[in-house]
Amino acid sequence: MLEQMEAFLSYLQAERASSPHTLKNYASDLQQFRSFLRKNGFARAKPVLSAVEACAESHRSGPVLSEVERGDTWQQAIDLAEIDVLTVRAFIADLHANGIARSSIARKLATLRSFFRYLCREAVVQANPAKLVSTPKLPTRLPPHLSVDEVDRLLAAPADHDVRGARDRAILELFYASGIRLSELIGLDVPHLDLREGLVKVKGKGNRERIVPIGSKAIAALRRYLNRRGELNPASKRGRLASRALFLNRLGGRLSTRSIARILLTHLKRSGLGPKITPHGLRHSYATHLLEAGADLRAIQELLGHSRLSTTQRYTHVNLDHLMAVYDKAHPRA
Repeated sequence: MLEQMEAFLSYLQAERASSPHTLKNYASDLQQFRSFLRKNGFARAKPVLSAVEACAESHRSGPVLSEVERGDTWQQAIDLAEIDVLTVRAFIADLHANGIARSSIARKLATLRSFFRYLCREAVVQANPAKLVSTPKLPTRLPPHLSVDEVDRLLAAPADHDVRGARDRAILELFYASGIRLSELIGLDVPHLDLREGLVKVKGKGNRERIVPIGSKAIAALRRYLNRRGELNPASKRGRLASRALFLNRLGGRLSTRSIARILLTHLKRSGLGPKITPHGLRHSYATHLLEAGADLRAIQELLGHSRLSTTQRYTHVNLDHLMAVYDKAHPRA
């Protein structure tokens, strides 16, 4: 089974352009399923490899799986053709019994569906045993977001009298003005900006590109930061090629996800809001405020880069009070 897992992960990496984070989650989910199968008697003994074969095997490596995970596959193998819908249901029941959250179970089930769909395509198995297993019903949770007044307080928190303050203000303004994902913001390079037209070219999930408009305040904040950006790039002072990354750390390298999260938390505290939202919360705030202002849901889907409208529709729940107020004001018999 491990060989098929590695082939599947390589397929995701090469053909689906999956991110390292996605590959890590898929590998973890599949490894957990494999451990369940071995524990429940699906592993069958096979001859131990010869010394030459073992040496050759030890030098093979997949995109995510480690040598520790490969370890004892030389003695045991799992026949994927024996796995049926009852096996997958038993795995889901085992996850429930161990207190795994429903959202995590739903993700693991989605991983198995993708894995067996790939195996069907490669003619390794005849049918997808995970296809008929129902996804656990997830509780409806409203995405955390800030009000317009709270966003104003947050955006005013960075003092842009120095380069770091100008950078932080530009990060927050761009986050709220564009609604892009954290990974998309980190991946931005300077050439991706067209401040004359007020546009940003973003590379989203699956390497899909989209153009996102930004407002005048974000443009002004980005101009102020770009005028001083060289102070964060020591290489530019020594005449070498400057980094293309838009947002830099104090050493001139690209900011990390943790650095952006720390920057947001710092200014949330400074504005008196506390740790109310994560960076993704600014994306939710962006979508919520657009919807409240009357933006079309289909247009918001394009701006956010959602592949399915159902993903965007979660924001309709956030605005129920606003919709009720509009109804009461506009309907003749309200």
